[in-house]
Amino acid sequence: MQATITKPLTIGRLAGQVGLNLETVRYYERQGLLPKPPRTSSGYRIFSDEARRRLRFIKRAQALGFSLREIRELLSLRVSSLSNCAEIKNRAHSKLTEIEAKIKTLNSMKRSLEKLVHGCSDNLPLSECPILESLEGEDA
Repeated sequence: MQATITKPLTIGRLAGQVGLNLETVRYYERQGLLPKPPRTSSGYRIFSDEARRRLRFIKRAQALGFSLREIRELLSLRVSSLSNCAEIKNRAHSKLTEIEAKIKTLNSMKRSLEKLVHGCSDNLPLSECPILESLEGEDA
């Protein structure tokens, strides 16, 4: 049986496998979210499977609304022997509360905008547009 030879995980291959562009991977590396990988004698970065897992972690955390600062904290907790699941749960709960507040604000904005749209007639001249009047109003 022949041994499978795997190609080195260069930045291009890594980026392609996790669905990011090269500049994003470089940015995460500069920000300390991704450890600096070893380089070949010709200067190419060679990434590990851990780098791929870390980038997927970052993408998934971003999709859940975590900022890069929060993700950095999650990553540090992930490798800390002093951390436990309760700490992560508390951070996730805080994020959930933050998202719920944003949804409430967005729903309020939506209702206000719907009211303005429904109160606007296509036949009115711009000088009488209730949407523009509302945006210019003193109580806005």
